[in-house]
Amino acid sequence: MTTTWNSPEPPDPVHLGTADKLRAVLRLLPLALILLVSLAALLLVRMVEAPLCGLRRPVTPVFQHLVCRMFFRCAGMRLKVTGKPMKGAGAMVSNHVSWLDIFSLSAPGPVFFVSKSEVRNWPGIGHLARAAGTVFIDRKRGEAKRQQDQLRERLAAGQRLMVFPEGTSTDGKRVLPFKTSLFAVFLDKGLDPLFQVQPVTLLYRAPEGAPARFYGWWGDMEFGGNFLKVMAARPQGGVEVIYHPPLRVADFPDRKALAAECERRVREGMPWDWQQAG
Repeated sequence: MTTTWNSPEPPDPVHLGTADKLRAVLRLLPLALILLVSLAALLLVRMVEAPLCGLRRPVTPVFQHLVCRMFFRCAGMRLKVTGKPMKGAGAMVSNHVSWLDIFSLSAPGPVFFVSKSEVRNWPGIGHLARAAGTVFIDRKRGEAKRQQDQLRERLAAGQRLMVFPEGTSTDGKRVLPFKTSLFAVFLDKGLDPLFQVQPVTLLYRAPEGAPARFYGWWGDMEFGGNFLKVMAARPQGGVEVIYHPPLRVADFPDRKALAAECERRVREGMPWDWQQAG
């Protein structure tokens, strides 16, 4: 079961004036058009890709990648990439800060997300996520075995999955202890012997003068209000996606050891005064 993280301090109040709302709408309109056109094209391509390629999906993730790159242009946010996304068989694990993570982690290159089931119902984003092959996880008792089989099947087909091992989003100033259950799939003997897991740190930089946790989205914060706040921000901040060196799964005795090392490396990417938070 997912445990939602809540800050000991209430979220910062959001006050949007008329000019802020207008700015958000002007940024949202081209993004909405891009989403609609991309979704329509993606569905058409999938009609051919599905029978020919099955789970391998070599083409459709590119649509999500391009849409996410365009998001940063429409929103005015800065995107910085440090390191390089891995190549070959493997998976990625990252800290989880916001709905923005979908855009931040897809913009550098195509990837398949493992996401909570609620995302499938998000306006626009949910439709694109379903069409692009996101694996939706419902963390109910009795579902673990079926979902692990689903992940194993995706990985065996060559899909590179992006997992959020914290199991919840935070304010972006901390890394919560990694849950180890999904790491068991990475050690499956049926996967490529060279299978690797790449830790990734998401580091959001707030707009000048705004609180450091400006881009965080956690607890029972409303999606709509948070989305408008981000789209209306002026000036905008940015995000740095830090790719750490991939870890060879065969070098670890079990899922707990692998999860612990991934968590350690993700923490290392945070500012020194944030690294002990969690």
